[in-house]
Amino acid sequence: MRFRKAVLIIHGFAGGTYDQEFLANYLELDRLLDVYTFTLPGHDSYTRAKVTKEDWINSAEDHLKMLIKNGYNKIYVIGHSMGGVIATYVASKHKEVKKLVLVAPAFKFLSFSDGTVNVIEIIKQAPELIKTYNSDEILSRILKLPIRTVSEFIELVKQYHDSTSDIRIPTLIIQGLNDSIVPVDSSKYVYDTIKSKKKKILYFENTTHDVFRGNTKETISMEIKKFLR
Repeated sequence: MRFRKAVLIIHGFAGGTYDQEFLANYLELDRLLDVYTFTLPGHDSYTRAKVTKEDWINSAEDHLKMLIKNGYNKIYVIGHSMGGVIATYVASKHKEVKKLVLVAPAFKFLSFSDGTVNVIEIIKQAPELIKTYNSDEILSRILKLPIRTVSEFIELVKQYHDSTSDIRIPTLIIQGLNDSIVPVDSSKYVYDTIKSKKKKILYFENTTHDVFRGNTKETISMEIKKFLR
């Protein structure tokens, strides 16, 4: 156990462990890495309307504490999208977290300049207008969520927006250049504000927000594995 390291993967808003399944399986092939995934509260059809941002944070911390309790003192945390915001916060609070990987971290979301539709704002102000909105899988998930859950996501980002300044551990940031959910500015913000002396940001062409199910998933997973090793 003392030679093994735990990897905790936190999925994004309106997503699930299936979004990072390729990455989790890829990392699990490394005999020195124990990979753990979990589903954030409210990401099922029964409890979404009642979930709060505190539930998401507490769940991530509970899983991290479980790993610590079971003897892991070197833990790597990977967060995708909203999971990147959560990962940043929990990494800043626990000394056992030694490395951080942020994939399209949603400190800014849905950049809507140049005529792009602001889906989150539409959901907040006039949900009836978006019932027939045509979108890809990720956006369609968001559109199915209760307004209250969307508001909790927005409040989570606001509350933990400045947690990047508490990060001093080695950090890798991954950003797809075709991401229509989280803009490049979000990853750039993280890179500029974290205090780590070892930080790296990688941009990938032809990569959307659905990072680990696209054509570049293997290349990105290799980069993450190299960073963790």
